Amino acid sequence: MKDFKLSNKTQEILKITLINLALLLVFLEFGSLGWYFVKHKQFFYTRSKAQDKSALGINLEGVRLNQSIVNRLHPFFGFIEKPGPDFRPGFKVNNYGFMSPYDYPFKKTKPHQFIIGVFGGSVASNYGVFEVQNKILSRYLKQLPGLKDKEFIILSFATGGYKQPQQLLILNYFLALGQELDFVVNIDGFNEVALSNLNNKNKIDLAMPSIQHLMPLTSLANNSLSLKAMELTIKIQKTKNRINDGLESLESCSLAACDALTSIYVQNLVNNYRKDVIRFERERSKKEQDDEGSVIYYNKNNYILDDAAAFEEMAWNWAKSSIFMHKVLSASNVPYFHVLQPNQYYQTKKVFSNAEKRIAFNQETPYAKAVEIGYPALLSKFSNLQKNQINILNGVKVFDKTKDVVYVDSCCHYNQTGQEIFSNYVGSSIVKSMRKDEARSNKK
Repeated sequence: MKDFKLSNKTQEILKITLINLALLLVFLEFGSLGWYFVKHKQFFYTRSKAQDKSALGINLEGVRLNQSIVNRLHPFFGFIEKPGPDFRPGFKVNNYGFMSPYDYPFKKTKPHQFIIGVFGGSVASNYGVFEVQNKILSRYLKQLPGLKDKEFIILSFATGGYKQPQQLLILNYFLALGQELDFVVNIDGFNEVALSNLNNKNKIDLAMPSIQHLMPLTSLANNSLSLKAMELTIKIQKTKNRINDGLESLESCSLAACDALTSIYVQNLVNNYRKDVIRFERERSKKEQDDEGSVIYYNKNNYILDDAAAFEEMAWNWAKSSIFMHKVLSASNVPYFHVLQPNQYYQTKKVFSNAEKRIAFNQETPYAKAVEIGYPALLSKFSNLQKNQINILNGVKVFDKTKDVVYVDSCCHYNQTGQEIFSNYVGSSIVKSMRKDEARSNKK
């Protein structure tokens, strides 16, 4: 009798447990449906199929899923990305290490094609990708009578870490190879002060490519990468493999709860990836104790320049490089526009929410001071650029009118909203300037 009662009680507990579990799963599914709708603005069960991994709702900014985290040395450019596939459909890291659908030099296949070259660092590279995908600059240029029937081809010559005079040298290199360009946009400023400042602190000539990017490559070439850095490399690679597996699982989720839980899991992996990359960068950037036997040569200084002298030299390097880009392009009547990119560490009237502050600012970054001192030095050279007929656009205040989150990290990069605002600023400013130039020409 006791066994019968115990059996009934066990069955009752099991029944209640199963009911509660079922209710929990139902509530979890309904909650996940609401979360998915708020996040994606569509119903989960009738959702559009994601065209690529970047559309799955995971912030993959800065995660190079199909690339090594280490760049490759290049005899002319300093360093490049490793050529190969990219997770964005239609893009690859091309034969010269640039993010593009095309290998270079690109040859026109139709007479009405109009080639726009984009130069600069990672912000410019992201801009190039965004323009290929969204064609914002193309829509603005089509407002001009002579360009309304053109097919616009965006060619990116920008890579993360590039700074002047790399843009100038790359432009001349490709012109020497016969690359046609009908229009050039150069987006820079941040790297010229932030990365050149790191060069100065390491007694490396300011005009040399970024020591932050070259030093680890030197360590690899000299077989002197630390054990800790190698361990982090392996850890990062394993995390990337898990992120890829998680993204594949996310694509195949048939329940909203699966999507929600997998998204949280994958985003946590991405956050860990970024933290490990920062640790890796710190480790691999440590100065070698003895570099006399290095197979890589740097132009070095005997001492660290004081800030006033260093940032003045940086600003002149930046301005003179732009002037020479303009001179070589103007010889072929190619319009050249130079854009000073916005950055969170240069204070404007932009109001940052607490959420964006957590994303966009890092008290330990070496970039903040460099931008605070360096951007005024760059701005002081605007009058000289204008005297040399440079179409210089001051984009530092472009985000001042929005309360939306626009930064995606504590360095310098923009999210989708920021990219859209910035691209519209560049497009509208270029068309406005070209119309003014046309009006002046008509008066003559």
